[in-house]
Amino acid sequence: MTQTSEQTPSPTTATVPVRATWRHYLELTKPRLSFMSVITGTIGYLAAVPYSYLDWPRTFLVMLGTALCAAGVATLNMWMESDTDAKMKRTANRPIVIGVVAPGSAFVLGWILCLAGLIVLFKLVNGMSAFLALATIVAYLALYTPAKRWSRWNTEIGAISGALPPMIGWAAAGRSNPGLGWALFAIMYTWQMPHFFALAWTYRKDYAAAGMPMLSVTDPSGVTLTRWTVIWTGLLITSSLLPTLLGYCSWYYGGVAVVLGLWMLQSACKFLNPEKQETEARRLFHITLGYLPLLLGALVADRFFFKL
Repeated sequence: MTQTSEQTPSPTTATVPVRATWRHYLELTKPRLSFMSVITGTIGYLAAVPYSYLDWPRTFLVMLGTALCAAGVATLNMWMESDTDAKMKRTANRPIVIGVVAPGSAFVLGWILCLAGLIVLFKLVNGMSAFLALATIVAYLALYTPAKRWSRWNTEIGAISGALPPMIGWAAAGRSNPGLGWALFAIMYTWQMPHFFALAWTYRKDYAAAGMPMLSVTDPSGVTLTRWTVIWTGLLITSSLLPTLLGYCSWYYGGVAVVLGLWMLQSACKFLNPEKQETEARRLFHITLGYLPLLLGALVADRFFFKL
């Protein structure tokens, strides 16, 4: 369904029910967001495990368990937010909102996926990875999702759950290199701030319509939001250097981290300009999407070729 959905529907589209397909159920799992959790969880594992002990079947199990948990929590999030999704243009066509998938079906599917993921991690990987996956689920559903309705700090709260997947992988590797696990957490936490602030500014009208007190809604001028974006980008640069400063990576990785960080910081600073906020918000958002895989790829490559 396109943006013409605001028009009066024809009698055919209004009266003929649409049957749910596997694509609708897949949409419930927010594939792109879930895929990011899988990637960062896998990165956490590959970065923490010594190359000589790398176990590819175990790597697959880490990916599978993380994927199931991420898909389950995304489905439950859609179930919890179907009322606010209906008020926003960008989410008004989601399966529960348009009535293709019943809320009860989404609720059952979400918990089945979460439980399956926890069982895979607990039985086939280790208890600590399962515990951190459970902590991610609880943080996302019990903290972040409700906070979006009442707190301006919802992004900072939600970043906790978004930063935990790398630690799931780190725990799956046996919890060696504890400083590296926390460094990955810091990178993911700080990265989410400019990423979601840019997104929230682009869709601030949607969030306002849904009654969500995002910073982009409570700060309509964008002055506070853009300043925080620059501050968090600076903190991200610092966090990205922790693997090198703690001795887990070489300065080859450190150099890449600085270059990528300055790339993001340049865009974040342009975001401060009120006359360019619209275009720079979108540009910064896309830069954050490119930044993360490049940084984490450099980290894993450095660990394999220089530090393991």
